[in-house]
Amino acid sequence: MASINDEQIRRFYAAFAERDGAAMEACYAPDVRFSDPVFPDLRGPEAGAMWRMLTGQAEDLEIELAEHAAEGDTGSARWIARYTFTRSGRPVVNDVRASFRFGPDALIREHTDDFNFYSWARQALGLSGLLLGWTPIVKGGVRKQARASLDAFIAE
Repeated sequence: MASINDEQIRRFYAAFAERDGAAMEACYAPDVRFSDPVFPDLRGPEAGAMWRMLTGQAEDLEIELAEHAAEGDTGSARWIARYTFTRSGRPVVNDVRASFRFGPDALIREHTDDFNFYSWARQALGLSGLLLGWTPIVKGGVRKQARASLDAFIAE
């Protein structure tokens, strides 16, 4: 029998596959902390807003929950996203490892996604990603642009 936290992981990625950012946000505690290579430190409602923004922009997003597990108040997942990066029109396949910490209510309190930024940049940005995707300048630029997009989305 799956644990309640394991079910929460399934619920989160099922909502992601349906491009339902609001349902993803409902899996989070109000004071959640989220981090990944592009959005390194989101807190509270910022994390849910990010998912609503990303799923709202997605035109051809496919999500595969490749593996997942939960034990006690922690969990993990490996998920694969296939989509077209809207800024460049280039196809991306991103293989992501996630770690979670849950509260007693099974809501996600901490969520960290980890993926190879250089691999992502090569796919999403093309030649500039291939040549410079490994540099802090490119990573910083992508982060700055992503943060500006999130701030504009939240302000709407």
